[in-house]
Amino acid sequence: MARVKTNIEIKNKRAGFEYEFLETFTAGVQLVGTEIKSIRAGKASLADAYGYFSGNELFIKNMHIAEYWWGNLNNHDPRRDRKLLLRRKELDKLKRRTKEKGLTIVAVKLFIAENGYAKLLIALARGKKIYDKRASIKEKDLRRAGFV
Repeated sequence: MARVKTNIEIKNKRAGFEYEFLETFTAGVQLVGTEIKSIRAGKASLADAYGYFSGNELFIKNMHIAEYWWGNLNNHDPRRDRKLLLRRKELDKLKRRTKEKGLTIVAVKLFIAENGYAKLLIALARGKKIYDKRASIKEKDLRRAGFV
């Protein structure tokens, strides 16, 4: 059975402005019921989404996946915490690094992989200061004007 090509990419544009990405990881997302149908319809938001550890497992919090329009009584909770699927080595590395001061895990992009599964690009990030944000705005304006 051939897979249908999808161009679903839900980005967290604010994350690039608020955080400096140190390292990125691609993680699977454990979904239930009608969540994948809502994602394929483009009805998801990564605004304010971040990762946290519960025991030795990584979860994403505040990722909003809208209820599926044609779902029934068994529709999913839009703001529930979802488990991220990574290799143990990557989980240990992330857990060790997030204990450092000022580092957090931020959701960057949600997309559908070639095999049809939903994947989440997460980043180990450090918050930017106000002067870093001004420098980012300046670089963006220069690129837009064609000087860089």
